[in-house]
Amino acid sequence: MSVPEPATRPASKSSPARRLAAAVMLSALVFAVLWIMLFSMMTSLLIGAGCCVVIVAASSLSDVIDILLDAVATVVFGVLAVIAAMFAAIFSLFNF
Repeated sequence: MSVPEPATRPASKSSPARRLAAAVMLSALVFAVLWIMLFSMMTSLLIGAGCCVVIVAASSLSDVIDILLDAVATVVFGVLAVIAAMFAAIFSLFNF
C-alpha cells in the first residue's frame, strides 16, 4: 500500500531574497530598455522602481505570480551560473 499524499502544498524552497533579486533584475532590465528608448533617466528610474514594487507586492499576494517569479529567478540565475562557469573555464586555461 502506498502512503497518501498530503493535502497541502509543500512550502516553497526558494528564499524571499532570491525572488527580490530577480525582481530587481527585471526592473533594471525595464530601466535599461526605457533609457535606451530615449526616455529621461529620472522617468526610467521611476518606472523601473514602480515595476519592482509591483512585482514584489504581487508575488507576496498571489501564488501564481510567486511561482512565475521563482521560475524567472531560476532561469536568470542559471544563465548567470553558465556565464560564470564559462569565464572560470577560460581563466583556468591561462592559469591565472
